[in-house]
Amino acid sequence: SATIDAIIKRGELNCGTSGNAPMFSLPDSQGVMRGLDADSCRAVAAAILGDAKKVKFIPTTAQNRFTALQSGEVDLLYRSTTWTLGREGNLGGLFASVNFYDGTGFLVQAKLGVKSAKELDGASICVAPGTSTELAIADFFRVNKMKFTPILIQDTAEIEKAYLSGRCDAYSTDASGLAGFRFQQGDKAKDHILLPDIISKEPLGAMVRKGDDKFFDIVRWTYFAQLIAEEYGITQANADEIAKTATNPEVRRLLGLEGDMGKALGVDNKWALNTVKAVGNFGEMWDRNVTPYGVPRGINKLWNAGGLHYAPPMR
Repeated sequence: SATIDAIIKRGELNCGTSGNAPMFSLPDSQGVMRGLDADSCRAVAAAILGDAKKVKFIPTTAQNRFTALQSGEVDLLYRSTTWTLGREGNLGGLFASVNFYDGTGFLVQAKLGVKSAKELDGASICVAPGTSTELAIADFFRVNKMKFTPILIQDTAEIEKAYLSGRCDAYSTDASGLAGFRFQQGDKAKDHILLPDIISKEPLGAMVRKGDDKFFDIVRWTYFAQLIAEEYGITQANADEIAKTATNPEVRRLLGLEGDMGKALGVDNKWALNTVKAVGNFGEMWDRNVTPYGVPRGINKLWNAGGLHYAPPMR
């Protein structure tokens, strides 16, 4: 794998993120990048390098993220990026995993009295250009024979300022992002209504360049390993202890005790154990990064709890 070789030689993973998205990638008060995407980057670094700290977070915008991936500036994108046919067919990339099943929503100020997206005919809507949100809105209004005026603003913080100042009637992006933004308003959160309409499917996840199957495999199976760990109750706290006593064949293969699963991927057989010890299973990442914002897990639960996250057998 040219990409894995470059990562090992460099000594760190270059991961393209947003850097300004609550729940996904946002620096804390100490400057440490926090969020589901940030931890997903760390998981891949732990799998390849054995150390989740060996990540360089490279901020990208909705418009330059794919160029950054194509040019090799980043090894992979974990930037709330929606898996679409056009992106795989036209941009030379592959989606290796989905870490958040989302959908396009609308946020409006409560004083407008709007209860449904179908009441937004003629509205002005703040949205980031070059996003799947922009396309989803256009499709929704076209299907419902309504009109709208897009207010296109690249920077997320500027979009939020424009919405709060009343420059647009509604703010649209992934519903998770809207919920996080609303939560950040504190006591004023009640002044904003997240409309019940979800107008598109937005599976968000990791995108890698085409042509490096081994790197694609390790990014995809790192995500699967975290799902399997959650399914079997393997956590940051107990991973080492379970590795000493495990008898379940699936768990033993996951933790590198038999089967040479890591060797098959071109990494150490302890890759999954290193990942779980470093950042936890998928549920732990969710609870750490998403739950504090009040966003229910919903369809992002494991398959055996009624959700969509499902890992093939590790054998």
